[in-house]
Amino acid sequence: MKLNMESKHLSHVFVGFVLALTLAVPCRAVEQDQRPDIVVYLADDLSAGDLPLYGGTDIQTPAINQLASEGLTFTRAFVASPSCAPSRAALLTGLMPARNGAEENHSFPRKDILRLPRVLNQLGYQTAAFGKVAHQKSAIRYGFETISPGKDIPQVRSRVREFLEKRNDKRPLALFVGVSDPHVPWPNQSTVDTEAMTLPPKLLDTPRTRVQRSRYLQEVKDLDAYLGELTALTTRHLSEDRIFLFSSDHGAQFPYGKWTLYDEGIHVPLIIKWRGKVKAGTQSNAMVSWIDILPTLIDLVGGEVPDQLDGRSFAAVLRGTRDSHRNRIFTTHSGDRKMNVFPIRAIRTDQYKLIWNPHPEFAFTTHIDLLLRETSGDYFKEWLEKSKADRRAAELVSGHHGRPEIEMFDLQNDPHEQKNLADTPEHAQRQGELLAELKKWLVTQDDKITVFHEPLMLKAPKTWVPRK
Repeated sequence: MKLNMESKHLSHVFVGFVLALTLAVPCRAVEQDQRPDIVVYLADDLSAGDLPLYGGTDIQTPAINQLASEGLTFTRAFVASPSCAPSRAALLTGLMPARNGAEENHSFPRKDILRLPRVLNQLGYQTAAFGKVAHQKSAIRYGFETISPGKDIPQVRSRVREFLEKRNDKRPLALFVGVSDPHVPWPNQSTVDTEAMTLPPKLLDTPRTRVQRSRYLQEVKDLDAYLGELTALTTRHLSEDRIFLFSSDHGAQFPYGKWTLYDEGIHVPLIIKWRGKVKAGTQSNAMVSWIDILPTLIDLVGGEVPDQLDGRSFAAVLRGTRDSHRNRIFTTHSGDRKMNVFPIRAIRTDQYKLIWNPHPEFAFTTHIDLLLRETSGDYFKEWLEKSKADRRAAELVSGHHGRPEIEMFDLQNDPHEQKNLADTPEHAQRQGELLAELKKWLVTQDDKITVFHEPLMLKAPKTWVPRK
């Protein structure tokens, strides 16, 4: 079943677009041996707000804090889409999902789309991907020369170390390392105190929620520890002239996080260190998107940024010559196979976010509430049981499964997006302007709001309420 939004077809635009991006990327007058090494370290399913650097209070992350003290922290960095494959595809192509072809989870960009590793190869780099950089084992599709998927931190750790110790390539290195933490399944044991932690306001406080939250946070601690190891390892084996970037592909796998366009799902950490080039211990409030990382890296190492990208270089912010970048952040979500058939689109400004749910008649479901796994989402059983008699629990469960067509939030006064201002008289004009702007942008993207699978309908609860 495919449902399409009526929009002007832009095939003639994309013909020119593909031709432009498949041409070789020229470079400025920077010799190959003068280019900095690049290290990109990616977490998997980590919300920015869970880190002390961004206001989190439940754990300590000394390596992340140390990196921040040596580089620039972006306080408002957002992914293009809140599930693994589309988010990583946007990072590696500089294009939003509808334009690169990787819209729903487990999908991939079209073959004719430019990819960051191939551009870096053209600029004289050796490229390598360890762990989860692209989705699953798809790093080969992106053109990395060395690929080692890996499954967990110990495996990634040993393979990266062996690669760097044996490496004799004289080219500068672009090393991408992705860990599966804190993606589910979470470990059975955790050192995080379940009683002392503070739950995000849109999570229901139940015993099992606290247990699973502690396990998630344990993996955040683990990925932080490996960051410290990776930093030391690359310091030992790579040049002093080295760009180090840390981020996450989207937010945590909890209700109102991953698979949603609330900030819990799309706001991610982003820290960039470059000794002597990026001022240490600084922060920027500039709004940036993951699609901006590709053109920024190309720009920083002396390449000419290709035309027709959705992303724009924020190198000037890193160099300290600008303090702003975007005045709008657009995000999209197109589902996760049959587990989550619920397209969403959003526009975010400095103060407001408008979320458009084109099909409010669909039931919003995810792996959390459909599978109720012991290693991740089994706490949702407590949510369901508590919702029978507790008003707040009922509201959270109802709000998880059922979304109105329009949601609008004042992010400055309501950072956790708890009060929907849509359809209120005082915000009617702004709502109309933002919705019109969002839909106009979707046309430029040739985004048809495709529904990729048969949806579960909100008015037919037997199809989406988990069986006992």
